[in-house]
Amino acid sequence: MTPDTQLINHPYKAPDEFEASTPGAFKASTVLFPNVAAMRSRQWADRSAYTYGTHGTPTTFTLEARLATLEGAKHCVLTPSGLLAIGLVDMAFLDAGDEVLIPANAYGPGKAFAHGDLARWGIQTTFFDPLNPNDLAEKISAKTRLVWLEAAGSITLEFPDVPACVAVVRAANDAGREGRARPIITALDNTWGAGVAFQAFEMGVDLSMQALTKYPSGGGDVLMGAVFTRDAALHNTLQMCHMRLGICVGANDAELVLRGLQTIHVRYHHQDATTRSLAEWAVTRQEFAAVRHPALPDSPGHATWLRDCSAAACLFSVVFKPCYSSAQVDAFCDRLTVFGLGYSWAGPMSLAVPYSLDADRGCGEALVGVVVRFAVGLAHVDDLRADLAQALDGMVADA
Repeated sequence: MTPDTQLINHPYKAPDEFEASTPGAFKASTVLFPNVAAMRSRQWADRSAYTYGTHGTPTTFTLEARLATLEGAKHCVLTPSGLLAIGLVDMAFLDAGDEVLIPANAYGPGKAFAHGDLARWGIQTTFFDPLNPNDLAEKISAKTRLVWLEAAGSITLEFPDVPACVAVVRAANDAGREGRARPIITALDNTWGAGVAFQAFEMGVDLSMQALTKYPSGGGDVLMGAVFTRDAALHNTLQMCHMRLGICVGANDAELVLRGLQTIHVRYHHQDATTRSLAEWAVTRQEFAAVRHPALPDSPGHATWLRDCSAAACLFSVVFKPCYSSAQVDAFCDRLTVFGLGYSWAGPMSLAVPYSLDADRGCGEALVGVVVRFAVGLAHVDDLRADLAQALDGMVADA
C-alpha cells in the first residue's frame, strides 16, 4: 500500500478506554460500517447507532441527553439557532389552513417568520394578550393547531400565567374532541428560564424550546437551538421533519455548549443577583417612566413569576419618559462604555439595545417612550451601575 493511501486508510485505531470531564468533538459526515449487514440494519431515529453525520454523533447525542435532563424532558433535537428551533416546531406541526396563536410580546423574528413564510404557506397567525388567558380563550378557533407561549415576554419582560394558558388550551381540546381532527399543541419559548428558573413541563406544555446561544453556551460565541418534549409521538413528528430538512449542528459548536452547561447554574444565579440590583437602582432614577423586571413588584406578571419561579434571567428593560427623544436615548446608549451595543444575552459581556416599540403591544399597559433592554453579563455590579449613571447624567446635561 502506498504512503498516500496509508494516510487515508490507516489501520491504527486509538484505544477506547479514554474518558474526560468534557466529551470530545466527533466530526463526521460519513460514518463507516463494519459490514453491509450493519449498514442495512442500523436505524438513525432511535439514537441506538450512528448512520450519517446529520443524524448525530457521540457529541450531539451526549448534548441532547444533557439538555433533556436540564429541561426535564425525555427527548431533544438540536438546531443551528434558536430561531430555527421555533421554525422547526412551526413546520413540523402546521399545515395549510391551520392557525397558530402567538403572544403579542413574543420574540420578533419568530413573529416575522409567521408573518412571512407561514402566511405564504397558507397558515394564519393570530396574536393574543399573554397576560389575559381569557383573550387566548376567545381567539382559539376550529383552525387553531399550535399555541406559542413565552416567559418572560421579549424585550418588555411581562411574565404570563403559563399554567392558566395551558388550561385554556386543554379546555378547548376537551370541548372540541369530537369535531377537532388534531389537538392543539402548546409550545413554550423557555430561553429566559433556561431550565433553571422553572421547569417548563411542570407548567403543562407539550413542547419547549431554547436558544442555546444564550445560557447553555454562556460564552457569546456559538449559535444553536433545541426543541424538547416528553411525548414520543410529538418527538417523532419533530424528528422526521428535522431529518427531511437536513437540520444538523457542528461538532465544535456542540462541544462549546457541552462545556458551557457545566457552569450554567452558577452563571444564571450570579447574573440574576447583579441584574436585580441594577433594576432596583434603575427604579430610583427620574429618567425612567417604568422599569421592567419580573422580580419588581410593579412589573407586569410579578405575582405569577413569584409563584412559579425560583430565579430570574439577566435581562431588565427601562422605558424612558416621553420627554426624552429617540435621539437622546441613542446618545445615552452611545455613552455606555462597560455595556456594549449588541443583540443576544447571557454571555460574559453586558449589552444594551434601544427599541422603538408600538405604544400598545397587546399586553398589559401601553408603553409610551423609548425602551432600552439591558443584558447583564459578568462584570462587577458597581462598574455596571457607574456606567449607567454616567451615561444618564451625560444625556441629561446635554438636553
